Amino acid sequence: MGKVFEDYFSELQADMVSICLEYVFERANKIYIYCSHEEGLVSNDFFYNINGKIVERHKLNDALVNEEGNANFSYDISVDRQKAVVKIINQNIKELIKLCRKYYREMPTEIKIVYDVQANKLAADYKYDLVHTNDSNKTASSIARIWFEQIKNENN
Repeated sequence: MGKVFEDYFSELQADMVSICLEYVFERANKIYIYCSHEEGLVSNDFFYNINGKIVERHKLNDALVNEEGNANFSYDISVDRQKAVVKIINQNIKELIKLCRKYYREMPTEIKIVYDVQANKLAADYKYDLVHTNDSNKTASSIARIWFEQIKNENN
């Protein structure tokens, strides 16, 4: 039997996880990926649980303070690497849009992906209603920031 819509959709989400995993050299407990597509705008953000700490992508090394005395390792959090990941995730979102059109499916306006590295388990939450474009005080970035703060508070 050939691939179906869900297979292609899952592959694109897995690619997002893969690039985020590569960004942290596969050294994270969980990966959180936020995807937004509203009114033609595509946006994303990603952050991590490393050693039980919820950290933004540019603050990964903050989670290494007590890592078994291992001062020989640090994450490469250069702007170029961050931009490369954002670009790839945005390309994946655009591929999801094309896929949904091809199969006459509704494209989610928001996707929140949580990948548990140790359990190799992906969970995703989808919204189909407008999340930020109908509120002049919100942006995709502000929604992603709210999710980051929510996860951070839940883990404290």
